[in-house]
Formats: sequence, C-alpha cells, structure tokens
Amino acid sequence: MSISIDPIGVIHTPYKQKFAIPRQPGLVKSAIGEVHFTGEFNDANYLRGIEQFSHLWLLFRFHQTADQGHTPLVRPPRLGGNKKMGVFATRSTFRPNGIGMSVVKFVSVDWSNAQLTLRVKGMDLLDQTPILDIKPYVPYADSVSQAQGGYAQSAPNAMPVVFDPSVKPALLKAEQQRPKLTQLIEQVLNQDPRPAYKQPPEKVYAMSLYEFNIKWQVTEQVAHVLAIE
Repeated sequence: MSISIDPIGVIHTPYKQKFAIPRQPGLVKSAIGEVHFTGEFNDANYLRGIEQFSHLWLLFRFHQTADQGHTPLVRPPRLGGNKKMGVFATRSTFRPNGIGMSVVKFVSVDWSNAQLTLRVKGMDLLDQTPILDIKPYVPYADSVSQAQGGYAQSAPNAMPVVFDPSVKPALLKAEQQRPKLTQLIEQVLNQDPRPAYKQPPEKVYAMSLYEFNIKWQVTEQVAHVLAIE
C-alpha cells in the first residue's frame, strides 16, 4: 500500500542548519516560528477556533534526512552516541517515513497580504520544514501522569553560557534586527548541541541562527560565545 501526503505549508524558524537545533521541543522557549500555509490550506477557516488551545501538535517531514534512508538501530545522543537502540525506541530523524511530531506553544494567527500565518514558540524544527498536519494539544488526554521516559526520563542539565566581552557590540547591533537574540543563543547553548561523542574542548563550533553565524567554544563545561557574524 502506498500513501501520498501533501504538506499544508512550511515553517520558518531561526534554525538554518540541523546542527544546534534542540533535541526536543520546548527546551528553547524563545524560538519563534511561523507556519505559512500554501495552496488550498491558505484559508483562515482551517484555523478557526485554534486560539482556544495554548499548545499544538505539529506533524512534519524530516525533509533533509528523509531521503537518506534508515536503519533498524540508531545511536541516541542521550546515551552518549555509543549504545544502539531500535529506531522506534528513539526520536531519531532517520525514520522509515521521515515523520516527526512536536508540541509547540500557540502565539497568534495572522492574515495579511493574502497569507495565512500561524506563529508558535519552542519548536525544534529546521527552517523550511514541510508541515503535514496540526492538531490541538489536549491536556487531559495528551499529558500522562507517572509516565516512564526510559533513558530520557528527565531533561539534561543546562550548560552555563557566557559572552566574551568582545562580542557585546555585535550582539547589541544584532538585537536591533532580532530582539531577544541573546536569550535565544543562551537557550540553544544551554542544551549543549555538541555531538554526543564530544569533540576536543579546544574546538570552536559555529551555528546558524537567523542570518547570524555564532561561534562558540566549551571550556570546563561552560559555553563561551566568541563571535557573532
């Protein structure tokens, strides 16, 4: 049996590359995304009443990795990238059908210039990710008390973040274009986006947020922001 699915739109997010995207939704609460609806779904009637819900489920396509295939076993970052688990026991992006789902916070709905836009917060999606469906988050049914989370029972410890004094002028200028960029950088680096196997401590990393290239380095388990370009 073959199933054909048409996206209802795409989401625009600060994350321009897979690296540094939080590994779960809700960890970077200051990240704001916009779902732009396309074709027949660019109709405000599709979202009528959605403002009643504080949170929503987004079903989407891992468009950058969907065509790279999958394997039955993967290495979850939470296990240090050394232990293998069945793909269906993880949230790996390398899945048989390349489908993901995330809970996001509802912000607003906008209709202007003939474009329907849904704004959300806390997403863990790459920019331009195709959205397949949207469903309201229903607390009494979707929140399970005393649920067991296996190897991901609790959130990872947040890594402290400091900005090098030389970065401050560039950061202030960048904030004029992207308010709360400082908070976004801090929350992304709090999650320690380095590969699970970890690189040498002297390695300088770079990540793309919006139109900016952020360079940073980890020293004694503290992330130091070195440059904003």
